Amino acid sequence: MNPIRKKRLTIIIAILLGVAATVGLGLYAMQQNINLFYTPTQIAAGEAPENVRLRAGGLVKVGSVHRDSDTLDVDFVVTDGDADVTIRYGGILPDLFREGQGIVALGRLNDSGVLIAEQVLAKHDENYMPPEVSSALEKTGMLKHYEEGQKEKTK
Repeated sequence: MNPIRKKRLTIIIAILLGVAATVGLGLYAMQQNINLFYTPTQIAAGEAPENVRLRAGGLVKVGSVHRDSDTLDVDFVVTDGDADVTIRYGGILPDLFREGQGIVALGRLNDSGVLIAEQVLAKHDENYMPPEVSSALEKTGMLKHYEEGQKEKTK
């Protein structure tokens, strides 16, 4: 083989290895930050992986919020109309968090099926609902019920 061709081949192989390593590291980094959304129905059906960071959302079930009197810990139930999931959060909840409202929680599912939340996101105004929560409620028929409740509140 010609020495010039050998040198070019070596350079091309080095570039391809560099690109492959960069793509591999990029995919690995993205895998660590992917937060897939699961509805309470999917979590109850066992579709959500345990001890993996995920997002879950739905409506906060009325009467389900229980606050620890000594700490900031809060337990509440989120529903999509078909199933419920308990969420445990150890921090200050957003100002707009309340029963009957849509939320999204970011955390990890433990062995008992309880989502241990690192972050709880509530809607940012009266008319907004996170798209994932809205589509999950629409599938179960709860969206119409929620919207009717919102109309009654504004009367």
